[in-house]
Amino acid sequence: MVVWLTGISGAGKSTIADVIVRVAKPRLPSLVLIDGDVIRDLFGAGLGYDEDARKEQIGRIQRLSLFLSRQKIPIIVAALYSSPELMQWNREHFRDYFEVYVDTPLDVVETRDTKGLYAKSRENAAPNVVGIDIPWHAPSNPDMVVQTVGVTPQSIAMEIIAEAPVLRSLDLTHINYG
Repeated sequence: MVVWLTGISGAGKSTIADVIVRVAKPRLPSLVLIDGDVIRDLFGAGLGYDEDARKEQIGRIQRLSLFLSRQKIPIIVAALYSSPELMQWNREHFRDYFEVYVDTPLDVVETRDTKGLYAKSRENAAPNVVGIDIPWHAPSNPDMVVQTVGVTPQSIAMEIIAEAPVLRSLDLTHINYG
């Protein structure tokens, strides 16, 4: 089972995925978190940020996820880049796949901007920012859409746990999500 969270940088994917893993891991010890930033670091700094490089990055995450899922290891993925072809690949290759679109408006993520990406991009100091000079392709048919404005990552994680089949089957109703 692969639960795939996608959204633009700063949407909250990693934060939400971390909460899900923290809550579910005690009852699902084999659960693995694959975070796009971590995978980029693991493979070294040689990969750029242009659109082709982002597709390669997602390809790495997809292949790793497929390798693990074939071994019946449940996976939570937090990955930025999305395109119709990549999301279709997921649906065709993962037997149990649950796609979550972490929908956060660009103006909101720009105020969060923990990595400084948007500010640098607006100053023309950092090219290849998804949503600015690389188009963002929102998933066309996600299994779930979550809005992050005005809600906590913990409440969003509870929503996803309640809907994603591999997580829904766990008895997590009395767990502290804080």
